[in-house]
Amino acid sequence: MEYKRLGNTGLKVSSLCFGTMTFGQEADEALSKKIYAVCRDYGVNFFDCANVYAGGESERILGNLIKEHRDEVILATKAYYPISRDINGKGGSRFHLTQALRDSLKRLDTDYIDVYYVHHFDEETPLEETLGTLNDFVRQGKVLYIGLSNFAAWQVMKAISITKQFNFAPIACIQPMYNLLKRQCESEILPMAQSENLGVFSYSPLAGGMLTGKYLHNRKEEGRFDTNVMYQKRYEEHRNIQTTEAFIEFSHENNFDPVSLAISWVGGHPGISAPIIGARSVEQLMPALKSVEIPMTDDLWQNISDLSSHPAIATDRSEE
Repeated sequence: MEYKRLGNTGLKVSSLCFGTMTFGQEADEALSKKIYAVCRDYGVNFFDCANVYAGGESERILGNLIKEHRDEVILATKAYYPISRDINGKGGSRFHLTQALRDSLKRLDTDYIDVYYVHHFDEETPLEETLGTLNDFVRQGKVLYIGLSNFAAWQVMKAISITKQFNFAPIACIQPMYNLLKRQCESEILPMAQSENLGVFSYSPLAGGMLTGKYLHNRKEEGRFDTNVMYQKRYEEHRNIQTTEAFIEFSHENNFDPVSLAISWVGGHPGISAPIIGARSVEQLMPALKSVEIPMTDDLWQNISDLSSHPAIATDRSEE
């Protein structure tokens, strides 16, 4: 496992981050413990969570797992989405974020969170309020670094401007979606992150499992596409099937496991600090961990990139 600095900070994180969304859902506590142990054995030191995962159960399980070696683990969690039916039970307000952090610290059974993300941009709350609240968390020692998840490039830059204007704690990292089927962040988000030296921990490197090939013809198992409307809509374009078929064929022809190759391709972009992987079993986890063993050369990265549609550039002067 290689380790990289988290953006402009001195913190070093593994080149794979493990996302714990399956903890307390597809993986019970005993299985989560096994998955976590294998990640640790492979050198993963960065674990990502959110307060809404499994209704808070993912945080509780993760908190129990890290308790014995808290100082060796980089812990990330998030807040924004509803955690109650209360009218103020979501968003980026000081009211909500203060409650959310308090509850996350309790479930995780820790005094501090290494990376605390705002899980989504809040159009109803002034960004100054959100960032001022996060700044207070840092000053109180409850949060070490601040992150933004699912923000557009202009929203990140607005946040950076506000932190500089008011001398707030800086934005350390972002968390966008990125995979061979969803490459929009190549247009503005990744160039912006490289320019600002932000850590980038992208999620969904397997496109919700689509790039494993299991949703193609003659599949043998069910997955989230069978029950989750959100994923069905996200990847409903027919070209995604064509790209997946081409990617699976390319993987087999070149003796790669599609899971390992898809994750390695994401990590091969110079703007990515670490892809966030996930698993609901140890067997499913192994090819994801072995993605770091693939030497992702420039030529290999480009050959894979050419299998899918390239995103539009940020300006319309394509002739240049």
